[in-house]
This record gives sequence, C-alpha cells and structure tokens, in this order.
Amino acid sequence: MATNLVSLVMQFLTPEIIGRVATALGLDRTLVQSAINAAVPGLLAGLGGVATQPGGAQKLAEAAKQETGTLGKFADMLGGGGQSNFIERGSQLLTSLLGAGDQSALANAIGQFARLGQGKSGSLLGMLAPIVMGTIAQQQSPRGLDASSIASLFASQKDNIAAALPADFGKLLSGTDLLNSLGGAARSAGTQATRAAGAAANVAGNVSQRAGAAASTSYNWLYWLIPIVAIAALLLYFLAKPSEQVSQQGTTIAQSLMVGGVDVSKQVTDSIANLRSTLGGVTDAASAEAALPKLRNITAQIDQVDDLIGRMTPEQRKLLAGIVSPLMPTLNQLFDKVLAIPTVSEVLKPTIDLVKAKLAMLSA
Repeated sequence: MATNLVSLVMQFLTPEIIGRVATALGLDRTLVQSAINAAVPGLLAGLGGVATQPGGAQKLAEAAKQETGTLGKFADMLGGGGQSNFIERGSQLLTSLLGAGDQSALANAIGQFARLGQGKSGSLLGMLAPIVMGTIAQQQSPRGLDASSIASLFASQKDNIAAALPADFGKLLSGTDLLNSLGGAARSAGTQATRAAGAAANVAGNVSQRAGAAASTSYNWLYWLIPIVAIAALLLYFLAKPSEQVSQQGTTIAQSLMVGGVDVSKQVTDSIANLRSTLGGVTDAASAEAALPKLRNITAQIDQVDDLIGRMTPEQRKLLAGIVSPLMPTLNQLFDKVLAIPTVSEVLKPTIDLVKAKLAMLSA
C-alpha cells in the first residue's frame, strides 16, 4: 500500500490525543481539531520545500533521526513538567528547517484559519513538528533516513499533501513560499473563485459596453431600454425578498443551534459539504487512499457534534435532525456509488460505514 504521510500523521493524532493537546494548550477541542487539519498538510508542504533545497534533504534526515521514538513518548509529555521544553524544542526545530519567516507565516495562517492567536498556533506547531518528524523516522526506519530517501519521499507526497490542504487555508498561504513544493495543485483551488469573479465582471462589462454602443447608435433604443430596465429592477426587487427571508431563517437556525460556543449547524453543513467533495474525487484505490485522512477528519468533526447532543434541548435536536435528515438519501447514494468502485471498498468501507452510522444518529 502506498505511503501517505498525511494519513500516517493523522492516524497518530487520535481524538484522545487531540483532546489532550487541547487541554495542554488551554483551547477548545474543536478549534484544535480544525487547526490540526490545516497545520499537518501545511507543515508537510513547507518541509517538502526544504527537501528541494541544496542540503535540505540531509537536514530533514538528521532532524528525523533525532525524533526517533518521539511518538512513543509524546503522550507522557503532555501536561507534564517537560511540556514547555518539548514545545520549545519543536519550535527550534522548525526555525532551523523552515526559517523564522516561514515558520511565523505558517503559525499566523493557522491562527487565522482556526481562530487561534498566533501564540497558541505557534505552540501547536511546536508540538506537531516532532510528531511529523517522528512519523517520518518511523516510516523510513533508521536505514532509510538519508538525503536521497527523504527527497524521494517528499517528492512522492505532493498530491497527498495538496489534497489534504483545506481550500481556505491554502488561500492564506498563497502569498508565502510554503506551497512552492506542491506546484500548481494546491494553488488552483484558491484561484478558481477569483477567476470566476473576474470572468463575471468581464461579462458584465462587455454587456454594459454593448448596451451603451447600441443606445448611442440609435435614439430609438431608449424607447425599449427604459421599460426593460424598469422591469428588470422590479424582478430583482421581488426575487431578493425570498433571499432575504432565507438569510434571516438561516441566521435564526444558526443562533438556535449554538451549543457551548459552537455553531452546530455550520459544523454539520460544512462537514457534509466536505464529505461530498471528498467522496466526489474518489475514482480508484489511489484516490481513496488520498481521501482517507480527510474522511477521518470529517468523522472527528461529526464526533464533536455527537458530544454536544447531550447539551441540546429537544427543540435543538429537532432542528439538527431537520438539517441532516433530508440530505441522507443523496448521501447514501453517493456512499453506494463510491463503494461500488473496484478496490475502493476495502480502503474506505470501514470509515464510510462509521460516518453513515454517525449521520444516521444525527438525523434521528
């Protein structure tokens, strides 16, 4: 089975470990989960850039050797007297590999994406750096920790890392050098919306120019243009009213489903949207392997909603079921379609079955 570094790191960061990290940093678990989902591929992208620099792969190999055995000791370091030293050591490791500028840019982007302060996101990175390097050391084994194998490893991980990067997070890193090692894969999603908006603006501009040219060609056009504009204005007015009502209803639902400071409706709808997007990209065993860490992250996000159900009122539970239940038929069709792809079922079925069961509980 092909190596997927993102998946290997995320397998180590179990819900229990994430909960302990959150406690150690004094942060909400949901925020830490969101930050980790961005930080792990972001950190690997930055290290991939280091591997392409002269002498960079050798530096990574030496750093990984220093973290051999870290994974086995990590849980004991959380909350203990050595926690501060562990974070400081990880921060120094990142400074030596990425440089202070890229390290600060990555911490700032994580802070913005997950709504953490830069200090907290910097501490989280200090924790994650030894985990990432320890995972590389564990995967490569001491014999494989040389410059050549490290360079080959990161070269083979471009697609996996790019696929794991949350789109909004990729935009925050677009002005840095941290994504250079991934080529255009990680940047394309971040630019699609901008291109679409620019295209729409160009179309609108062209229509406006043509209308102006036509009006100047013949004064008689004004006879038709004025009533057309008036009709268009009326249509826009009446069409806008339902949109305003939908917006107000959405705001009311969001306010009604705030539990423990978490917007449950947003978390659920975002998770389902990510689920659709992730499964929509699965076409074979390789893409299924790339999708696996994302599906596990989505499962963890749904778990967080499950944890909040006990604090919901009966009315809030009905609202939640009203959001999830109508989506289940379409989702079940998507699950069946993906699992019918040859060789995909053996990779994704356990995770998909778990997601289905959790969503079914939310829709009940």
